[in-house]
Amino acid sequence: MELETGAVAEQTAAVTRATGKRSDRRRGAGRWRRGAFGALIAGAVVLPLAGAARPAVPAPAPASLAPLTASTLDAAYTANRANAAEASRMAAADGNDERAAADRSMADPSRRFLSFDGRGPGQATEVFGDLAHADRVAVLVPGSDTSVDTYDRFRAGALALHERLVREAPEGVRTAVVAWLGYRTPDTVSATVLTAGRAEQAAPRLREFIGELRRTAGPNADISLLCHSYGTVVCGRAAAGLDVSDIALVGSPGTGADSAAALHTPARVWAARGGDDWIAEVPHVEADLFGTTVGFGTDPVSPAFGAHVFAAGSGGHSDYFRPGSASLANLTRIVLGDTKAVTRA
Repeated sequence: MELETGAVAEQTAAVTRATGKRSDRRRGAGRWRRGAFGALIAGAVVLPLAGAARPAVPAPAPASLAPLTASTLDAAYTANRANAAEASRMAAADGNDERAAADRSMADPSRRFLSFDGRGPGQATEVFGDLAHADRVAVLVPGSDTSVDTYDRFRAGALALHERLVREAPEGVRTAVVAWLGYRTPDTVSATVLTAGRAEQAAPRLREFIGELRRTAGPNADISLLCHSYGTVVCGRAAAGLDVSDIALVGSPGTGADSAAALHTPARVWAARGGDDWIAEVPHVEADLFGTTVGFGTDPVSPAFGAHVFAAGSGGHSDYFRPGSASLANLTRIVLGDTKAVTRA
């Protein structure tokens, strides 16, 4: 137990160092995060590893849909917009104006959702581009604190990637981006974010979804999996034998695997971390606490992991899909298969 609590203490100290290394404009947030993460790690030792309770949000059950194929896409889009509209009405009647506004936005006629579930924190899978005819498809998997309420920041990254793909794709190459919020993400300030429980629940769903994409976009489409933060843990759990061309891990706390080879994937495995990403200071270790594994092991950008490490510039933890960033430029090249043009770290 001394080794286990020692590892946890090391994590606490490292997060404290990480959050203290912010610029002047971030120091207030750094002090808050330093205290919050210290409390989080301490809580992981003495409290059950469970996510924080969220208030119930009323919403209809997800729409009943035919199996996803190119011919059923329009019907799925229509049904999910209608479901989001009904979810908005129910949230408004319950007095939850923030959720009502988020659901109402998702019901806009321009939006295209492969799935939508407004219950609880909510889940949604949105398409940008012509999925049925795409030659290159990028699937984004988000990290902690992503829900219907915070969906717009996740969507912004997917939009930025899609816009850059459209600009840079060679003539005749069609592209699509899918924002996959297909699991209940952990809260950043929770003991749940330190364990693989949510990732283990999410991985089978992600694997099933990639299979659906194969039926929808066609067997010749190249699919790339772009995974951020805790989403890299999800992708690590789903990777074995997954029919994708590339897996990119950005801002990763670790995947739970000791190496890229241990993911047992035929895909190229990429990794990157921004120069101002606080996760760099979190020790990439695993410790057993009362029978529960805390932490995710080897750092994916380390030589020991064996991924193709690419440049992400000086950005922070939330900047990997920021327009104009080195990270977005390289992720675009990975999705387009232009791997020789990817700048290495």
